[in-house]
Amino acid sequence: MSRKEFDASRMRRLKRTAGRHGLTILTAEKLTAKMGKGGHAIREDATHKVIYGDVPLPFSATLEDIEAYVEKLEAAEE
Repeated sequence: MSRKEFDASRMRRLKRTAGRHGLTILTAEKLTAKMGKGGHAIREDATHKVIYGDVPLPFSATLEDIEAYVEKLEAAEE
């Protein structure tokens, strides 16, 4: 397994990409009964409004969900 496949490396790469689109990736640090530690959400920097990962529960998006969302943004830009 290469380093670029580690979750921490993926998250850093996704945060850089999201930042170029004016977005911030948030990670829940508290344990929750349903999600466990580390659910994610995406917030728009200009309005500070959570635009992804807050339905049905706050921080309900997985790392894979966030990755798919950010990759869709990149593909739309090309």
